[in-house]
Amino acid sequence: MNKTIVVGVTGSIAAFKSLELVRELKKEGLNVEVVMTKSAARIIPAEKFQKASGKKVYLELFEKDFNYQNVLKKREVEHIELAKKADVVVIAPATADIIAKIANGIADDCLTTTILATTAPVIICPAMNTNMWNNPLTCENISKLKKLGFLIIEPTSGMLACGDVGKGKLMEISQIKKEVLTELRYTQNLKGKRIIVTSGATSEKIDAVRYITNRSSGKMGIAIAEECKRQGADILLLRSKNSKQPRYLIKEQLFSSTNDLLNLVRTNVKNYDYFYHAAAVSDFSVKNPKIGKLSSTSRQKIELEPQIKIIDEIKKFNPKIHLIGFKTIFDYPRKDQEEAGRQKLLQSKADAIIVNDISKNGQGFESDFNEVLIVSPKNTLRLPLATKTDLARKIVALLN
Repeated sequence: MNKTIVVGVTGSIAAFKSLELVRELKKEGLNVEVVMTKSAARIIPAEKFQKASGKKVYLELFEKDFNYQNVLKKREVEHIELAKKADVVVIAPATADIIAKIANGIADDCLTTTILATTAPVIICPAMNTNMWNNPLTCENISKLKKLGFLIIEPTSGMLACGDVGKGKLMEISQIKKEVLTELRYTQNLKGKRIIVTSGATSEKIDAVRYITNRSSGKMGIAIAEECKRQGADILLLRSKNSKQPRYLIKEQLFSSTNDLLNLVRTNVKNYDYFYHAAAVSDFSVKNPKIGKLSSTSRQKIELEPQIKIIDEIKKFNPKIHLIGFKTIFDYPRKDQEEAGRQKLLQSKADAIIVNDISKNGQGFESDFNEVLIVSPKNTLRLPLATKTDLARKIVALLN
């Protein structure tokens, strides 16, 4: 694979883990260039990265023998050349300091100037103390970077180098490597296509402070929206207010209730080509919800009434749209799963229905994993257990 990955290493104790990342990327046949900050070089010697990458490690913006006349003669500036040849840049670990600098356009060393000069995708993998990660300034900088198109691989929770327990650990190297390889594979196959994705659970009022909902986290819808975004599509994400948020800046409109979502669909659907309806829409609403607050000291009786099926309305609003819906089932025998998908296919006039069984532990609602059955008018395809990110990649490839 004749591609170049620039690995930026900054002054977090987790810097030692970056050696494994460099080695793993080299195993894939990639050309790996390493740029270190001065703080990182005080934690782990640059010589170790030089050995791991087989290349010179970039440390200084201006090295001791720097001569501007040579630059003018060759018309080559080292960090600019590095920025140009990068296919992907990954900063692992990324400190709060480097995040703040990039978010505010500060370029005062070799790494930050390279970031400012590159047009390649940039993956940022934070690692820091929990309080630093949760600090409003860091949160603001992360939000800003997302809006600018940077991919943020959020830290995990656990025991930190300082002894605290909480969110701030560098994501596993295997996952970071996977994200790098994924970025290298992306094309602009969906450029020019307009796609709506719905995500998350609807909520139906019981009274002014309570509601009924379901366990959907919105992870599957978000994964589909991110996959389409990466491939160049124009995305509108209709997302539940309580669902997982995307890692990228994606145009979105928020909903709470089924009626909220239905109105958003009705307003927008005529302007789009594809529709992935992954939201978990409540089957019931509360009949005559109380305007105020129900008393908590007495027994209450709540009557539920069936909701409108949004998926059955979509083709009425736009008969030409390519509709992919989801059908949630619970503990169906395999022989009955396809039939459930085909019934929903006919009822909704969809182009494909994705059936997922939420009865199994460790997959479906709230989980990062799932297995699904794709039912279309002509055939049926089962996708085995995988991460929702991987499933989204396969689903989009098959159905677009």
